[in-house]
Amino acid sequence: MAESLIDIRKRISSTKKTSQITSAMQMVSASKLIRAEQKVRGYQLYAAKIREIVTHIASTQLSLIEEHGHLSASDQVLVDFHDMLIERPVRKTGYLIISSDKGLAGGYNSSILKATKDMLAIDHASNDEFVVLSVGGAVADDLRKSGIEVAFEIRDLNDQPSFTEVSDIVVKAIQLYRDGAFDELYVCYKHHVNALISEYRAEKMLPLTDLDSHEAVGYEVDYLFEPNKEEILEILLPQYAESLIYGAIIDAKSSEHASRMTAMKSATDNANNMINDMTIQYNRVRQTAITQEITEIVGGASALED
Repeated sequence: MAESLIDIRKRISSTKKTSQITSAMQMVSASKLIRAEQKVRGYQLYAAKIREIVTHIASTQLSLIEEHGHLSASDQVLVDFHDMLIERPVRKTGYLIISSDKGLAGGYNSSILKATKDMLAIDHASNDEFVVLSVGGAVADDLRKSGIEVAFEIRDLNDQPSFTEVSDIVVKAIQLYRDGAFDELYVCYKHHVNALISEYRAEKMLPLTDLDSHEAVGYEVDYLFEPNKEEILEILLPQYAESLIYGAIIDAKSSEHASRMTAMKSATDNANNMINDMTIQYNRVRQTAITQEITEIVGGASALED
């Protein structure tokens, strides 16, 4: 049965209200994305500076590791190597997975879940070979349904999370590594490229094997150490690792806001297209009704004349 004019008008009105809501959500997400991108840029300046300082202080240890590829007994005696710089045999791998607590972000969470599951299935023969930590509840809940235990998690982050807000899981991840719960740590998240593009990354955060002693050669700064390099490294290296993990979290937040903005834009565009189609349908039904009325009037007038 064809819809009546009243039914079509109700559908148009309802869809217009939906369009207004999704358009408002798009603008809110765009505003959050701008602030998140500013936060990431500020973090990148800090990260570059602390990397410079850490590389300079740890240059002796890094040089020996790069030269020999391993640590001899004499190296261990001569230099106090920090455990966060040394690769050790991998018995277990740690994964810190960053997702969202909220929906309405398109395929943001589902793509993280799929990529993570695929990676775990390829790299590990059983669940006993890895430890999972989670930021955000979406992926954590799905992993538990799949029989994968989540050792530690945090939920309900702010849209612009501070380091204090995420410090529990960041410090926990580093402590688990140093305690030997796992021998390497990967952070899995969606890296923000731009408003339309994000890419899944599984970045190795621990041990800190990406530091290069040759970088220190170009630094035009001489540091005075008090009390000594080893004690400074004991404080600074964990802080550097914490900053890397925090940087991934705020990067992932940028990607989340961009995904939600794009999803809401698509929803708004779809609603507007539906409104246009229903308006055309409404006009056709109305025109048919008018034509029918005119035909009936003309028919009635002709009958009276006869």
